Amino acid sequence: MTVGIVSTGIYIPQTKMTSKEIAVLSNIPEDIIRQKMGIYEKPIPGEHDHTVQMGIWAAQDAIRKANIDPKDIDVVIYMGEEHKEYPLWTASIKMQEELGAVNAWAFDVQLRCGTTIMALKLAKSLMASDDSIHTVLLAGGYRNVDLIDYSNPRTRFMYNLAAGGGAILLQKNYDKNHLLEADILTDGSFSEDVVVPVGGTKKPLTPADLENNLYQLDVIDPIGMKERLEQKSLSNFLKVIRTSLAKSGFSEGDIGYLAMLHMKKSAHDYILTELGLEQEQSIYLREYGHIGQIDQIVSLQLALDQGRINDGDIITLVSAGIGYVWGAITIRWG
Repeated sequence: MTVGIVSTGIYIPQTKMTSKEIAVLSNIPEDIIRQKMGIYEKPIPGEHDHTVQMGIWAAQDAIRKANIDPKDIDVVIYMGEEHKEYPLWTASIKMQEELGAVNAWAFDVQLRCGTTIMALKLAKSLMASDDSIHTVLLAGGYRNVDLIDYSNPRTRFMYNLAAGGGAILLQKNYDKNHLLEADILTDGSFSEDVVVPVGGTKKPLTPADLENNLYQLDVIDPIGMKERLEQKSLSNFLKVIRTSLAKSGFSEGDIGYLAMLHMKKSAHDYILTELGLEQEQSIYLREYGHIGQIDQIVSLQLALDQGRINDGDIITLVSAGIGYVWGAITIRWG
C-alpha cells in the first residue's frame, strides 16, 4: 500500500504586518527584526480570517486542484490550532459540513506546530489499517499571532507568529507523491515553559487578567528554557530529519528539497549547512513569518509554484513546536 499527496491548498490573509510595525511595537531596531529574526512582513488576520474558516478556504483550494467530489472524502482531520472561533469545539465536523464531505467522519488532532507532520503519519496509518479509508483531507488554520504581546521580551522568539490556513489531500494507492516514513520526538521537560497562563482550570480567566493583558502567550522560565533548549533544539531538528530519511531508505545526500518552518535566519542556514544543502533547496519564509503547522504546506506549495521540485525528488518536511516536539516526514515526489 502507498499513500500519495493529490494536492495541497493554502490561504494567506491579505492584511500584513511589516518589520517596521513590529519594531515600533517591540522597541527593537528594524534591522534586527529583518536580519536576525528574519521577518520582512507577515500575514495577520483580517476581519473574517477566523482559524477554522481559513482552514476551510485552504481545503476548498486543495479540493478544487484535485478536481474531486467532496462526497468521496472518507475522513476529515482538523490539524489547525486550538485558538479558534470557539474555545470548546470540534472543528473538523464544522469543516466536514462546510466542505460537503457528507460521507466522511471527522476528528481533531493537536501537537502545536508539529501537528501537520503528526497528522500525515496518522493518516497514513489509518489508511493502512482500514480498507474503507481511501481519501483523507487534512486541513486547518492558525492565528496564534493574536496571543503575542510585542512589549513582552520573554516571547521575543515568537514575534514571527502569523496567520493562514493549509490543507493536504491524500489518497491510498495514488500513483505519485508518496508519503514515506516519519520521525517524531517529544521532550516533556519543556511542557509548561510556554503557555497562556490564565483561562484554564488552574487559573480561570478574570476581568483583571484581561485588563492586565495576561491572556497572551508567555514564557514562565525564559532563562532556564533558553539554556535547555539551545542544547537540544538544532540537534533534534537534524535527528528527526536524518531518522525520517533513514527509515525511508535514504540519507541527507538524497534530499532534493527541505520544507522548513520559519525560524531565525542563522538557525535556518545552520540546518542547511549541516545537511550539505544549498539555499535553493529550501525557502526562507521571510514574507510569511511562522504560520505554525501550516509552514511546511506553504513551503511545499511555494517550491512547486517556483519549479524547485522535480519528479523523482526526495522531499523532507520538518517542524518543531512548543511542548517541545520535533518532527519530520519524507516524500518521494512525482
